[in-house]
Amino acid sequence: MKRVLVSAVALIDADGRILLAKRPEGKSLAGLWEFPGGKVEEGERPEQALIRELKEELGSDVEQSCLAPLTFASHAYDDFHLLMPLYVCRRWKGLAQGLEGQELKWVRAKDLRNYPMPPADLPLIPHLMDLL
Repeated sequence: MKRVLVSAVALIDADGRILLAKRPEGKSLAGLWEFPGGKVEEGERPEQALIRELKEELGSDVEQSCLAPLTFASHAYDDFHLLMPLYVCRRWKGLAQGLEGQELKWVRAKDLRNYPMPPADLPLIPHLMDLL
């Protein structure tokens, strides 16, 4: 089974809310809410992928020193196995905007379960609830 490495981040604002992005129509798992991030390209470290993806998708600049590893997800989908480290970030530059047409929402940790998420993201929620 093919293995896919994706890095994700819980951006946490000054009010302790976490940013979620809604997967756009036309993508797999469209309409589900997820933590921002994306695929780690060949030769790229997970932190580099996040810095690149956050710039491309949200217009936000993140320093590697502001990315703190929290936990990871390991999930077998039908046609691939997803390995996804989750980082926490509390400092970035630029107002997060859905530059690829995705809807964004700032959510309290206790409310994360109210948003339908991909199966790989669900086990990450308790780690964030413990953190906040």
